[in-house]
Amino acid sequence: MKQQRGFSLLEVIAAMLLLAIAFAALMKVAGGAIALSRNAAAHDEAALWARSLLDSAFVTEPVAPGSRSGRFNDRYRWTLDVTPWQVPGTPPGGGTLQLYRLDLAVQWGSAAHPQTAHFDTLRLGQPQVPAGGAP
Repeated sequence: MKQQRGFSLLEVIAAMLLLAIAFAALMKVAGGAIALSRNAAAHDEAALWARSLLDSAFVTEPVAPGSRSGRFNDRYRWTLDVTPWQVPGTPPGGGTLQLYRLDLAVQWGSAAHPQTAHFDTLRLGQPQVPAGGAP
């Protein structure tokens, strides 16, 4: 009679254990990819909200230095800081136009794990006249 050769029970158990470990590692990688996709989608949405606000800021009103904040919806909040800006190395001029730096911070997420994205742009406007007289 021929002797039949095959795998022992111990070899089958070891192969199943190795397969389970590999499967668990693949699921961890897949979960990480899903989390990264959600994070990228949240950043994309924040960028869309920011672009919308920066494109429409000071269109119907003059640019004014200061800070303001608000909410886009229940999930996204924003803070806009406006400051006068000039090219470094140039003396402050008394021109008819002034560049302003608009610094927008968009926040979302829980209070325990907040996320923030910053967006900057320059906007041209009239220089601010000091209270009490000519510039």
